[in-house]
Amino acid sequence: MAVVGAGNRTAAAPDAPGEVGGAAPAGASAFNRLAAERLRDAAALLAHQDENPFRAAAYRRAADAVAALDTDLHALLDAGGVEALERIPGVGPRIAAALAELARTGRWIYLERLRGSAEPRDVFSTIPGVGPALAERLHETLHVETLEQLEAALHEAEPKPVPGIGPRRLRLLRAALAEMLARIRPARIAPAAEPPVAMLLDVDREYRARAQAGELRKIAPKRLNPAGEAWLPILHTRRGAWEFTALYSNTVRAHELGKVEDWVVLYFHADSGGEAQRTVVTETRGPLAGRRVVRGRERECFGVYERAPPR
Repeated sequence: MAVVGAGNRTAAAPDAPGEVGGAAPAGASAFNRLAAERLRDAAALLAHQDENPFRAAAYRRAADAVAALDTDLHALLDAGGVEALERIPGVGPRIAAALAELARTGRWIYLERLRGSAEPRDVFSTIPGVGPALAERLHETLHVETLEQLEAALHEAEPKPVPGIGPRRLRLLRAALAEMLARIRPARIAPAAEPPVAMLLDVDREYRARAQAGELRKIAPKRLNPAGEAWLPILHTRRGAWEFTALYSNTVRAHELGKVEDWVVLYFHADSGGEAQRTVVTETRGPLAGRRVVRGRERECFGVYERAPPR
């Protein structure tokens, strides 16, 4: 994705014409028009991939509101932070965060995921001091795709070691990442409590069943897909306050081990918190062998299966 700058601003240049859904006023800034186009792109993709028409409609409403603004989004963000964007009619916390991400980094990783073009290496390479090789190692070692997911992984009590990152470099990386994220959100917020393990396992069950039955739309990931084939099923679903996106793991490691259709990555968020992710796999050893488990929450999975009726 090309990036174009306006002074010290960055904005993602269009990859393809967006869905036209309401003309922007003559006085609308170029970035506002671009942001509105990106929101309409997301709406069009969700309408194609999702069974819930309200989700796509929310992005269309926000696009119309952004296109109608006579104040540049950068100016609003500079003056009042993400909260100022939330005050735009039709723009809630999630879309405000998306607009801030687009304004400050030139990317919107959620839209790239919907397109099948998300490249974590490119996202992490925007962090000062992180080159393409280290960015790839961060993705493949920590299994994260977004800046917020990376931050959460690096702040775990016992962070998983990444080749080439010692204690000093880890501190520098945390500081650089915190500075970047501070430009997107007004302050560090405590991550929202994750959904119950039973809910994660239920979404995993629904995704695998519907993917195997051929009921889900498929996207053509750019990563590890030289033929450009639309093979990766994608599910958008909701459980209570939580919204989920589920996909098979399209990582180098999953392909090497032949686990693409076993490892399922769940992205989830509630309006009150940032996005997080978990990977669900079939356990190969121990008391949970043969069972689906949520990586990092195996103990809770054991409790779920212990309470479940006999198979």
